[in-house]
Amino acid sequence: MTRTTVNDGQVLEYTDHGGAGPVVVALHSFLMDGSMFAPQVEAWAGEFRVVTVDERGHGGTPAEAPFDYWDVARDVLALLDELGVERAAIVGTSQGGFIALRVALLAPDRVSALGLLGTSAAAEDPPVAASYRELAAGWVANGPVDPLLDTVATICLGPMPAEDWKAKWRTVDGARFDRNLTTLVERDGLLDRLGEVRCPALVLHGSADAAYPVAKAQQIVDGVPAVTPPLTEFLRKHA
Repeated sequence: MTRTTVNDGQVLEYTDHGGAGPVVVALHSFLMDGSMFAPQVEAWAGEFRVVTVDERGHGGTPAEAPFDYWDVARDVLALLDELGVERAAIVGTSQGGFIALRVALLAPDRVSALGLLGTSAAAEDPPVAASYRELAAGWVANGPVDPLLDTVATICLGPMPAEDWKAKWRTVDGARFDRNLTTLVERDGLLDRLGEVRCPALVLHGSADAAYPVAKAQQIVDGVPAVTPPLTEFLRKHA
């Protein structure tokens, strides 16, 4: 991991995995960090220059004040400036997709392609937001106790093994969790701006996604150009 400073002193941790190919920036899900892309980094090694980022409030990147996903998108663009990268493909899962879309809207000439996985362009549904706020209240009151961790693991990972991630989540205090969760549930919707996205976008969504139904993916497909999978082939063509 490398630590740098962007945008009025915001500390940002990232890993530039190297390579001489087109640049792909990978943006992780809520409560995760750049290490979630380890299999993809291995698979893409040599063909792409992959950069993984710990987003604000996640992994090694702090968030000492309230922020929104537009702020995080600007962090990504500032990192590209620092790395001397003029243009990159952005791959984002769930929360990472929120950020990827905002990068493409802020700087359309700098995004060659979008890979949007298990994400949404809509604002959070009010009933879902209310349930997440209850989860945050429990985290603030009791800390990351096992019942809360189990709930988060089910939402984020489904039936996949979660012990390694739970070990990381146990270090997240209530204030940090609440700030990150507030950013998620209070995000603005982008459905009316999808037509502004200029680059091709690949939209992938799991039918068993516990956070967002497939209908959220269809909203994105209806608003921006879509190309069929697999992701690696898509990046070869568009990155």
